[in-house]
Amino acid sequence: MEELPRAYARLCAAPQEAVLRRLRELGGAPGGGRLDLAAQSLSLETCGALGRLLPGAAPLAELALGDCGLSEEGVKLLLHGLCSNTTVKSLDLKGNNLRTMGAEALGKLLRQNKSIRSLILEWNSLGVWEEGFSFFCQGLGANNCLQRLDLRNNQINHQGAVELAMALKQNASLQELDLRWNNIGLLGGRALLNCLHSNKTLKRLELAGNNVPSDILKAVEQATDHNQDRQTILRETQNRTHILSKEVLSLKDEKAKQFLDLMDTIDKQREEIARSGRMSAAQVSQLQEALDEQHSIMNSLKAKLQMTEAALALSEQKVHNLGELLKATKQEQTSMVERHFTELQQQKQEGADREGKLLRDLSAASEKNLLLKNQVDELEKKCKVQQDQLFQVKQDLTNTTAELKLRAVQAEERLEMEKRRFKQSLEDMESLRLKEVDHMTQHIEASERSMQDRIQRLEAIRIALEEELSQVKAAALTERGQAEEELIKVRNQARLEEQQRLEYLEEKLRLMTESRDEAQNCCLKQKQMVAEAQAKANQLSLHADGLRRRLEELQQDLNSKEEEKVTEVNKVKVELQEQIGHLQAERTAQEGLREKIAALERQLKALSSNHREALLDKEGEISMLLEKLRMKEADISRMREEEAQRASFLQNAIMAYVQGSPLGTRSSRK
Repeated sequence: MEELPRAYARLCAAPQEAVLRRLRELGGAPGGGRLDLAAQSLSLETCGALGRLLPGAAPLAELALGDCGLSEEGVKLLLHGLCSNTTVKSLDLKGNNLRTMGAEALGKLLRQNKSIRSLILEWNSLGVWEEGFSFFCQGLGANNCLQRLDLRNNQINHQGAVELAMALKQNASLQELDLRWNNIGLLGGRALLNCLHSNKTLKRLELAGNNVPSDILKAVEQATDHNQDRQTILRETQNRTHILSKEVLSLKDEKAKQFLDLMDTIDKQREEIARSGRMSAAQVSQLQEALDEQHSIMNSLKAKLQMTEAALALSEQKVHNLGELLKATKQEQTSMVERHFTELQQQKQEGADREGKLLRDLSAASEKNLLLKNQVDELEKKCKVQQDQLFQVKQDLTNTTAELKLRAVQAEERLEMEKRRFKQSLEDMESLRLKEVDHMTQHIEASERSMQDRIQRLEAIRIALEEELSQVKAAALTERGQAEEELIKVRNQARLEEQQRLEYLEEKLRLMTESRDEAQNCCLKQKQMVAEAQAKANQLSLHADGLRRRLEELQQDLNSKEEEKVTEVNKVKVELQEQIGHLQAERTAQEGLREKIAALERQLKALSSNHREALLDKEGEISMLLEKLRMKEADISRMREEEAQRASFLQNAIMAYVQGSPLGTRSSRK
């Protein structure tokens, strides 16, 4: 820290001891600080050396050069060095009688220097020359770092006040300006008052001792008080905004974490949906394989039927050869067959009527199920009654089959009687046997045809069930697509403001509840369809009990498919319930966020009320202080008037004494 005295001694041919001592004291002070050269008569050479040292004087923060008797050139050299200094915060140049060149140098300093916060120019003559003071005002208008300026006793007139007002309109950093004991007058006071309408940073403006009317002084005080209040409010609002921004950032972080968690859950749900899709695809492939096997079985049955048709063609040829011998028997047999056929048709019509009645009863029961959910127990009782009716129908069918068997036995007995009758007429027993074989083959053909018709019906039912399965899968896929679209909407709208997010999430919850209701309705409909399909399958099983075992195997396959369908529906239900649970969790999280926001709003209201109360208290205190200041200023003005009277009395007494003394008489005689 001893470099400054050495550099000063090197730059100055005749260094001043007082300056060297102050520089050494500055070097010995902890952390540098204040260089006090007040009341030291600085030479031009010392000013030049200090001007060269100031650009690199890092530890220097305050520079006091008051009452140093600086010349215009010395001030210019010092201020030129301060233009590039970045550490000096306070500069004191009072009592140096600065004029034109000093004002111009100060204007240049204010334009170029960006570190000086306080500038004291008391007891100078900056306002004597208008050109120099206008240059100083231009520099003040271009400055954006100076906060305190002292221009007391600088002989500033109303034109200088107008220049200052123009500079204050451009300046946005000055907070305190002292213009006491100048010659501003009425016009200058008005100009300064007008500039305060555009300047919102000046908090203190002193205009005492300038012949400014009291109303203008009061208006200036009100404007500066308004600026001060505005600055305090701005600081408080900035602090509050800073606190709120921190809270908003924390809330955003929490929201981002929640959004990431939601995205993770959505990804997991997608993976589960893809897994269930793969499982359903595997099940569909298994069902397809089972259908292919059934098609192969049907093809084998068709091949067997073709073989039987070929055998029947051969038998027809034999029958044609023996037809002439058996015309009489055929006529009787045809009559018997027609009777049996009419009876069978009647029985079939009765069975169809009963089936239609049963189907109507089932449809009515299903409609009652949809409309009256609370009467499930009664419907179950009705279903039991219908099952009893179906059991009775089964018994009726078994009775009819037994009667048919008895009639067939009776027909066989009659045929045997006729055979015995025709044994005498026919020579060969083989022809009768062939006839019986032909009759049996015809019955077999008729039964096989009926079996084929029933197989075709079962295939049609199976195709309908497959179509229903495909419709259910398509509905599930559409629901998945809707869910994915809703998730995409959530992602896109999550980037908007928090209120829009909350509204959108509420709408989404409403839509999801509606979709859940629709899904439940679809599940109910699917359950009804399954119940109807089961009823149909039971009816088909009742009709197909008297048929061959192959039809039973087909029914078992159909039942297994229906069970798989029920399992798929249950899986869809479980997935929907899981999604509903996730959405409820999200809703609870949103309610927690709303509670936080409400708490923050309450805190803001409490802070605003406290702030208003504090403002009211401060306004009361300010009014009290203003009254005290006015009282003190009145006392000071009264004391000044008394002092002026005393001074006038003293002056009159001195003049009277001088005139009464012998020196005064001599001067009067001369």
